[in-house]
Amino acid sequence: MNSDEFRKIPGVDRLIEEPEIKRRLKETSHAAAVETIRSMLTEVRVSVSEGGTCPEYEEIKARAIAGLEEKMRGFTTSVINATGVMIHTNLGRAPLGGEAVEAVVKVASGYSNLEYDVDAGARGGRGALCGELLCELSGAEDAAVVNNNAAALFLALSHHAKEREVVISRGELIQIGGGFRIPDILESSGARLREVGTTNRTAIEDYVKAVNENTALILRAHLSNFTMEGFVSSPSDAELAAAAHDRGILFVNDIGSGAVVDTAKFGLRSEPMVGRVVADGADIVCFSGDKLLGGPQAGIIVGKRSAVSPLKKNPVFRALRPDRMTFAALERTLVHYLSNEAEENVPLLKMMAMPAESIKQRAEAVMQRAGTAEGRMRIVEAKSTVGGGSLPGSVLPTFLIAVRPAGSADELAANFRKCDPPVIARIINDEVCFDLRTVPEEFDGKLAALLGTVIQQSK
Repeated sequence: MNSDEFRKIPGVDRLIEEPEIKRRLKETSHAAAVETIRSMLTEVRVSVSEGGTCPEYEEIKARAIAGLEEKMRGFTTSVINATGVMIHTNLGRAPLGGEAVEAVVKVASGYSNLEYDVDAGARGGRGALCGELLCELSGAEDAAVVNNNAAALFLALSHHAKEREVVISRGELIQIGGGFRIPDILESSGARLREVGTTNRTAIEDYVKAVNENTALILRAHLSNFTMEGFVSSPSDAELAAAAHDRGILFVNDIGSGAVVDTAKFGLRSEPMVGRVVADGADIVCFSGDKLLGGPQAGIIVGKRSAVSPLKKNPVFRALRPDRMTFAALERTLVHYLSNEAEENVPLLKMMAMPAESIKQRAEAVMQRAGTAEGRMRIVEAKSTVGGGSLPGSVLPTFLIAVRPAGSADELAANFRKCDPPVIARIINDEVCFDLRTVPEEFDGKLAALLGTVIQQSK
């Protein structure tokens, strides 16, 4: 063991006084940053104890900085989504529009009238305006907002079906991302599952035969992230609503994605639309705020007043309600729809409406600004997907910037993720590919610069 090499190892106190490290300490947890540096120095000590030499001080400092930057990448931050997946659950689902973002900043940076009636000078109702907007948009009698769609379904079942039976088709006992399963929600809510029909075919008679004196409601769950084709059939929403009401029970329809406009106009398959489902007689309709609606994460409940209003008096409702930022963003998003301005102001709808040829022109311009990089970039045809469990199997034509790596595609993609902001791409046929459908046009210049830099550094 060489004691001279051990003496060369700097202490934590010396490193944290370095200006480059001091600046990074302000951007993360001080305790976590110090622990990161200590861990790195321990690795150096182990290496020296095994006969190695102590690296030069500048190298140790560089390792400390690299460790801190890796730690900082764990903080929630913005990224450039170049995957072509428009509702990317891992990347925060649908992005908010400019006015929605401004509304969030406005209420988040100070106090707000979240539960205060300014005119009356007294306590007001949380989300009252949001409820009115949702009713106007959907044609429903009442509305409520909770923190996500799983919570919306849980609240509806726990209030209306606790210790009672819920009739649902076997073909709708689905599991979506994150391990969310309809049977688990039913069980946790205190409701009891009554399966009817088969995986691929369920008739209205199957539902009717299953109803008994302990039945609380009929539930329909949207298939979300998969489709069934071929020898399949199921009753319409109107048939299920009529069957439920004839027997004095509720019909709850969890439509998941929450389309307000017909997605067929963008060349995609049609999704259940909120207004149509309400008109078909559902007592409660549940859907997500951050999927096809293009708003913030929220679980939205609309329907008949007799079924929705009691949910807001349930003690569980308080545990599930969203904050002022969610209401601010959701209100602005809903106003865009009610003003017929959604396609210009809701980013998700703008992405869906973007012609493939426009994407190709942008890709060519970005590639030109990035430089030819010795012929390692090219334009290729591909498909964009909606994602987020919405419109499975339904795609839009697009064009990608495909980058041929000098080494491994995984390593090149990782280098793009280390950028500021991180660039998230996809790998196709051993090329790292960038779909500008999901990249805001104002980021084209930034993406071009990052492309040029990373490709040059990865020679």
